[in-house]
Parts: sequence; C-alpha cells; structure tokens
Amino acid sequence: MPLTKTPLRARHLQAGAHMAPFAGWDMPIHYGSQIEEHRQVRSTAGVFDVSHMVVVDLQGRDSKTFLQKLLANDVDKLHEDGKALYSCMLNDLGGVIDDLIVYRQATDRYRLVLNADTAASDLEWTTAQSKNLAITIQPRTELAILAIQGPAARQIVAKLVGHESALMNLDRFRSLEIDELFFGRTGYTGEDGFEVILPADHALQLWDQLAEKEVPPIGLGARDTLRLEAGLCLYGQDLDTQHSPLDTGLEWTVAWQPENRNFIGRAALTKKNPQSHAVFTGLLLEDKGVLRSGMTVLQNDQPIGITTSGGFSPTLQRSIAFARLDALATENKSTNSLTVDIRGKQKRVRRVPLPFVKNGKITVKI
Repeated sequence: MPLTKTPLRARHLQAGAHMAPFAGWDMPIHYGSQIEEHRQVRSTAGVFDVSHMVVVDLQGRDSKTFLQKLLANDVDKLHEDGKALYSCMLNDLGGVIDDLIVYRQATDRYRLVLNADTAASDLEWTTAQSKNLAITIQPRTELAILAIQGPAARQIVAKLVGHESALMNLDRFRSLEIDELFFGRTGYTGEDGFEVILPADHALQLWDQLAEKEVPPIGLGARDTLRLEAGLCLYGQDLDTQHSPLDTGLEWTVAWQPENRNFIGRAALTKKNPQSHAVFTGLLLEDKGVLRSGMTVLQNDQPIGITTSGGFSPTLQRSIAFARLDALATENKSTNSLTVDIRGKQKRVRRVPLPFVKNGKITVKI
C-alpha cells in the first residue's frame, strides 16, 4: 500500500532527509545527525513537519456534552475560547484508545488533534459514540501542521508572522487564530513553542521563512528522544488499549469530578483495586548499553515489569527509559536493586522521577 505524503515532502528531500515509513506516512526521520537536531531544539529552535497527525473539528449544540462523555478529562475546564486540554479517550474497559489535545474554539465548536496511527479507528469510534446527537465531525485533511519548538521558537515565529504582542503573551495550552493560521502554545518536546495548523500552501511559505531565519528542519528521530527526556508518552508504546491512564502516570488527566459525569471507561476505572495499578516511572541505566522498549525489568532476579520506551538521551549522555512496574513489588521491596535484561544480560538501572529534562534543564540526579 503506498505511503501517504505530507505537503512538505519535496522540502524534506531537498534538505537531504532520510525518509522512512511511519504510521502509513512517508516521514523524515533525520536530516543528517539526529543528535545535533535534538540539541538544536534544546538550545535554540527547530521546525517539525507533523502533518501526519489528523485535525478533526467538532461543531453543534451537543459538542460539549459529547466530549464530556468521550474523554476522561473534562472539557468543562475549558472556560474560555482558545483554551486547550490534554486527555485520553478510553474504551469501555478503561484502556486508552488514543491521547489527544482538544481546543475550544467557540461555545459549540472544538478542535481535536489525533495521532496518525490511530486516526482512522478514532474517527470510527467517535462517530459511533455521537449517534443521535446534534454534532458534526469533520476531519480537516487539507490542513498541515508545523511544530516550531525550542527556547527561541516563540520569539522567532512572532516576528515572522507579526502580531508579536498577541503571540508572545499567549499562555501555555492556549490557542490563537490569525487569519488562516491556528497557533497552539503546545508541543511534544518539553520546550516552548507553537504547533501551527494551517493550509498546505501557507505551510510551505512558513517553512521557507523559517529556513531563511536559520530554523532548521528536525526529524521524527529527534522528536522521539526529546519527548522521552520530557517524560511524554507515545501511543502504541507507553499507551494502549490494554492499559488505563492510571497505569501510565496519567492519573492527572482523569477528571473524577463532577461525580455524575459518566465518561466512557469510568465504571471500569472505578471498579479497579488501586493497588492493582502499575507504577509508571523513569529508569536511568547505570551500566553500559541502551534501553529499548519491551525489555524485562527485574528486582532481585524476579521480573516485576517492562520498559515501554527507551533510548539514548543526548542531554543526559545516558540511556533512559520509561517502565511499567508491579505496584506491590515496588512497595514491598527495595527498588535499589533493579536490573533490565539487555540481550540476556542483567544491567543495573535506577528509578528516577519523570521528566528527565524540563525546559532544557536536567531534573534527575545523574
């Protein structure tokens, strides 16, 4: 089956990108050095083409009621137009169908940004749940998404597009629409910046303008190491339909109040024994090697969990990982003797809180 191409594919090829399949799309993984791209975002700014993600607009008088049922977090927290909310969308058993950001654009109008790999099933599920409600669900496949991230990203973008005061004063998890450009002060790197949703021709223009300002393109490889350092989950590795947000360190995204909000999955989450929830934590490798997803975590030679994401951290210069561990094992025994099975050898690891890096600063003891 042919891969889907973003409107910026020609630009990626011109920049010498290494292209590879990702979630059915032909996407740039890196443009030379993944580590240098990672450092560029941590130090200044870089631009990602994330047009493989799917924008879905919801409109109608039942939009809010529908989203309060569909999402584990509560869109009633979006008291004003322009505010954004991160949430998981759950199945009836409390497993995560997808994690997403929802923006309130008006009283009865919302915008969702879905993961590429789950977008088709998300839309099928969402449509099924919206029957008999006054709501329209419109995928905006004609739109592109650019993520400009880094400590200098906002200032660079504000100067490029004008409206400097409005964009520089835009709070985190807020959005602003200027003509046909939708700016969200959100991101997936642990750095400041914008995610910009815009028509394809505008995306090409902004991409070229950023290149003129020496804001280089960054591939999905660096995006993964950046989000790993920032403690941000990846659907399909850290999140899936077999685990709830409570098993993935996302308790804060489940809004239990008001008690009468019967969101999908609530009953299943309520019935679970709190002690049965896994402990989601960071791991720092103390020995040589590289942590990857799917590795067994042991305590006193006994398996107690598995790594969900892992890799080399350019900022820490160490290998790091997320792990889902058995709650009772971590509670009743010392966690200072943890190891991970790497190719049949037990390598020492240390539990650390997430994130590893926040706003470019290392937050864990190395």
